[in-house]
Amino acid sequence: MSTIQPVIITADQERLLGFYTELFGAEEIFRVPAKGPAFYLGLRIGDTDLGLVSKEDPGTGSAPRILLSIGVDDVDEVLGRVTALGGSVRGGPKDMPWGQRVAHIEDPDGNPLNLTQPIQAP
Repeated sequence: MSTIQPVIITADQERLLGFYTELFGAEEIFRVPAKGPAFYLGLRIGDTDLGLVSKEDPGTGSAPRILLSIGVDDVDEVLGRVTALGGSVRGGPKDMPWGQRVAHIEDPDGNPLNLTQPIQAP
């Protein structure tokens, strides 16, 4: 059995921890080291784990090569809280023909996220 866990490398771990905690209800489930400033924080959002690794200079790329898609109960409600938590809205919300309401956002580090909510397909 294989498990894939997304891990975000960030220069501001506390900022991203606050963003994912406040916007998606993430809970810290693991920390290395156990005391003091963390190198790694393991978060749980619903039934999914997300890692945050602290790195002073995480580097930047010309374009993101990964996209996190996070299912929420109400895209519009979550979207209304993104900018207050340091993120930005890039597009949406839109009802898609495959039965999802989708909005495109970025976390405070500029990582792309899709917010998705199931809806009745037209």
